Amino acid sequence: MSRSTRDGMREAILSAFAAGVSAVSGEAATAGWLRANPSPGPVAVIALGKAAGAMARGAQAALGAQLEGGLVISKAGHADADGLDTARFRVVEGSHPVPDALSLAAGQALLEFIDGLSTQQPVYVLVSGGASALVEVLADGVTLDRLGEINRWLLANGLPIGQMNAVRRRLSRVKGGGLAALLAPRPVTGLLISDVEGDDPAVIGSGPLVPPPDDRLPDGLPDWLLDVLPAQAAAVGPVVDPGRLTVQVIARLDDALAAAARELEQLGIAAHWHREHFDGSLDAVAAVVNKALRAEPGVVHLWGGEATVILPAQPGRGGRNQQLALQLARDIAGEVATLVLSAGTDGTDGPTDDAGALVDNQTVDRGDIEGLSLTAHLERADAGTYLEQTGDLLSTGPTGTNVTDLVIAWRERR
Repeated sequence: MSRSTRDGMREAILSAFAAGVSAVSGEAATAGWLRANPSPGPVAVIALGKAAGAMARGAQAALGAQLEGGLVISKAGHADADGLDTARFRVVEGSHPVPDALSLAAGQALLEFIDGLSTQQPVYVLVSGGASALVEVLADGVTLDRLGEINRWLLANGLPIGQMNAVRRRLSRVKGGGLAALLAPRPVTGLLISDVEGDDPAVIGSGPLVPPPDDRLPDGLPDWLLDVLPAQAAAVGPVVDPGRLTVQVIARLDDALAAAARELEQLGIAAHWHREHFDGSLDAVAAVVNKALRAEPGVVHLWGGEATVILPAQPGRGGRNQQLALQLARDIAGEVATLVLSAGTDGTDGPTDDAGALVDNQTVDRGDIEGLSLTAHLERADAGTYLEQTGDLLSTGPTGTNVTDLVIAWRERR
């Protein structure tokens, strides 16, 4: 295959990823929903999560003078406060992926904002992924040190998001329907960007507006963690008058995948959208990708979801997308022209500022030239260091959305 053809496929894959991210823009999705469902009067806005700034800008554009005031709590570098009317919006940064003192300060800002609202003030609550860590009001008896320890353990041990949230909401006054209770009796409309399989409002952002139907803890939790939970062990989010609470998911992973597939088709490239979201281990996801590439070469394959990874005691640089991409680079090394993109739709991957990576069948060759040990980097969960030196990292900056990860892959047909 010619270099120009391979480069053309690379550009097509990047274009598909960009189209997918654009289709779930927090700003556009929020503004579109609010314009289609106009507010009958003045409202307040609370925006929480990685896409909080973009969603707040959408609310600002759609509500105009009806917007009386707002609070934005987002990740550092993601709020994009320059586009917000700071006379009406307060912007606070929390911490992600592990909550810390900034997250508690954000929680205090949230309580103060709610206290400043009249009991009849309608409120729009805009929620996106990352809210679990970015804002926190601790339950009685829970310390910040213990909260950080628990969250680090949850992140390092590869638990699915629903199981992590079953633990997190027991430590919190805002998760599991807690925020809805704090806002009662005010009428509340929740607009959510989903970063979870099934788009369950009780799981997105640890469900600040919706209590879980099943609050069982996952099996296998260590004794030290269980010892923190008994006081909240029976806690399920408080019941809120359903007549005063509306919750709507306005953007989801399937919207991004559909847009990515359309972009490829408009470029004249056959696409296979795999509808089942992946949520297994990196090994399981890599096996699915490898099987599809070999069974159906010549088309671009699209998946979405969130793989789980178990980290070593001292992980290196990277996140699950970079780790998956490097594992796949090893699998496709030395074969026919093959490209695999794995990236977070929020523009970040774990604790890094890179979205993920776009690797090919020559990535390992480039690593060998640099004197890198692929096996050692995988074992240390240090894929980001390897991929930076091979030139395969994908950096988009904050995207204003978060619907988990996209994997887009192509293999030359021979």
